[in-house]
Amino acid sequence: MIKICNTAEETKFFAEELAKEIPSGSVLALTGNLGSGKTTFSQGFAKALKVKENVGSPTFKLVSEYLGQPHNFYHVDCYRLRGTADFLNIGGEKYLYPKGAVTLIEWADIINNLLSKSVISIDFERLNKHPNERKLTINGWK
Repeated sequence: MIKICNTAEETKFFAEELAKEIPSGSVLALTGNLGSGKTTFSQGFAKALKVKENVGSPTFKLVSEYLGQPHNFYHVDCYRLRGTADFLNIGGEKYLYPKGAVTLIEWADIINNLLSKSVISIDFERLNKHPNERKLTINGWK
């Protein structure tokens, strides 16, 4: 599936709609260059799960866990990791098979070989025509 989002608000709205359909226990692997919309998407996703805290990029703390409804939300950022060993050293396997939660992993390509075939992958790409336009390519979902 390909989704074109013309604004950050459209990216958030699309994420909100998707979050309403994604079942507990799912993992979403987000990839794309800096500034391509991964964190914006994560914010919209969290909003749909009624997360009350501010959701930003967890680049420096690596993992943020939020209480949500109907399930919790785990937000992982692998940008500063050097590979799968770093991910496993922070207890990352918990986030690959979340119980009662959904995990979104930014920069998931860094740990790609740990991801199961059931992961929903979303690649974010800036389009040159318009500075705010993004192309989201979704695999593993409908």
